[in-house]
Amino acid sequence: MTAATYQYVDLPDASVVTTRALLTARDNITDTVAARAMMCIHGGAGFGKTLAVNICLRALEPHEDVRKITFRARPTARAVRYELFTALDLAGEPPRHPSEFDRLLKTALAERPRTFLVDEAQWLNGEAFEYFRYLWDEPSTQLAIIFVGGEGCHTVLRREPMLSSRIFIWQHFTRLTPSEVLEAIPLFHPVWADADPDDITFADQHAAHGNFRAWAQLTAHIRTALARTGRPRVDQELLRWAFSRLT
Repeated sequence: MTAATYQYVDLPDASVVTTRALLTARDNITDTVAARAMMCIHGGAGFGKTLAVNICLRALEPHEDVRKITFRARPTARAVRYELFTALDLAGEPPRHPSEFDRLLKTALAERPRTFLVDEAQWLNGEAFEYFRYLWDEPSTQLAIIFVGGEGCHTVLRREPMLSSRIFIWQHFTRLTPSEVLEAIPLFHPVWADADPDDITFADQHAAHGNFRAWAQLTAHIRTALARTGRPRVDQELLRWAFSRLT
């Protein structure tokens, strides 16, 4: 399976690597959806959270109705209502009054089971999280909710006891360990398949630091370097050239 759809940069020939974190996410998401529950996946930027969740949820389709919502700024409950209206492809104009809007959303969410992927959830404040809880608590709705975000997501959720107590599973994404880097990166892209393990370690220590997004950026520059120089494989001179583009 290629990773082109979800990569931070356009990286031909990149592959999804089934790391321990991704395998754990697959089990956690499957169990959360089956239970119609809520879960939180959190961790630093570039650690592969959104990629893993998209891959896992895609495997559940088309039997599962998955709707994705992404926030780029701190939304109010009103803004959350409008995002849900759009995500659910509801017809007509959004209601003006909150109570009417809530009835419309509850009716739509009661029609069939659905899963919401709420990405960039670190932008949500207590009010926004509480609105998701309000809809999820409604007996007629059949919701599973996957919150995915940075560490701020975890912090805000933990400050909201009524919502925090309802989170079925918490999963923390961390950097790849040095041993995981040596296992995963040769599988991630062909330019690393025959690279010297010492060069991969060198690249991780000086540039990537166990961060998949950083590895994607570095790989894109190494592809350029190999094409321009005609060299058959990665070496430390090419790596240093790539590093110079990342600082």
